[in-house]
Amino acid sequence: MNSFSESYAAAGVDITAGYKAVELIKAHVARTLTSGVCSDVGGFGGLFELDVEGMEKPVLVSGTDGVGTKLKMAFLQDKHDTVGIDCVAMCVNDVICCGAKPLFFLDYIACGKNIPEKIADIVSGVAEGCVQSGAALIGGETAEMPGFYPIDEYDLAGFAVGIVDKKNILNPKTMKAGDAIIALPSSGVHSNGFSLVRKVFGVGQNDLSVPVDELGGKSVAETLLTPTKIYVKPILALLEQCTVRAISHITGGGFYENIPRSIPDGLGAKIDRSALKILPIFDLIAKTGNIPERDMFNTFNMGVGMCVVIPADQAEQAIAVLKENGEEAYVIGEVIESDEKVTIC
Repeated sequence: MNSFSESYAAAGVDITAGYKAVELIKAHVARTLTSGVCSDVGGFGGLFELDVEGMEKPVLVSGTDGVGTKLKMAFLQDKHDTVGIDCVAMCVNDVICCGAKPLFFLDYIACGKNIPEKIADIVSGVAEGCVQSGAALIGGETAEMPGFYPIDEYDLAGFAVGIVDKKNILNPKTMKAGDAIIALPSSGVHSNGFSLVRKVFGVGQNDLSVPVDELGGKSVAETLLTPTKIYVKPILALLEQCTVRAISHITGGGFYENIPRSIPDGLGAKIDRSALKILPIFDLIAKTGNIPERDMFNTFNMGVGMCVVIPADQAEQAIAVLKENGEEAYVIGEVIESDEKVTIC
């Protein structure tokens, strides 16, 4: 492409770097292609042909999110190939809570300086997240913004679109007292609460690359950068074989903010504290920062990435289905009649 502006380059924007980045990411994008994709990378819009065969009333479901200040960990470790997984996960894990299958994803990267190899690393993670969720990466945007972002920093966000037959949209109003609450384990802190995490560990001031016994010999830095788990495929399998009342994605706000979003009035979630398999990183955060347990459960996922409400008589079957699909799920509580949405005891 014969496009170059000396004036724009003098202002700090190298448009040729953008073209190089696009070329570098094409191989990553190709990994995500599905039958519905109708366009190549580089156009003004991403085209996707809907296959609604067998659906009575197809409904599109969208979700958008970013990675947040977890990106600071990527900057400090100069590791950029996993945060894209986080970006996809935060979107598709929300979409699946409605019972929708993700179809496609688009990303947005804003940076201080477009370094094509770094952009390609970021997009490689996005592509991996798309592969894990079965979504096609059909487009995106990279914006070079000198003077707005530091040269070595960037922001990353995106959005996903999924589809579900209207009759299959999850309806929490079907929930009943006695229903079982099943946990799907998280891979770590995921992408929430990092402003508090950075304060607790002094990110940017302290050396977090030293192995820590409490973390199984891993460093704090390595542990914190563990990408968010994507639950799409196990949940889709569960939806096909069991009656799912509701799903909660445990993100920012932890148990106390996210579980109530899927529980109707008059009912509450009673969580068995002793049943929870809390990951060591959360114990370390609480101990290092002297954080009360109530605040921990109101900020972090505490080792639970998803909560699924299932009729009690299907709990055993649900756990078996999830295990067949790679999830070591387990019962953490039950639905009760209560005006208190979440009780941890």
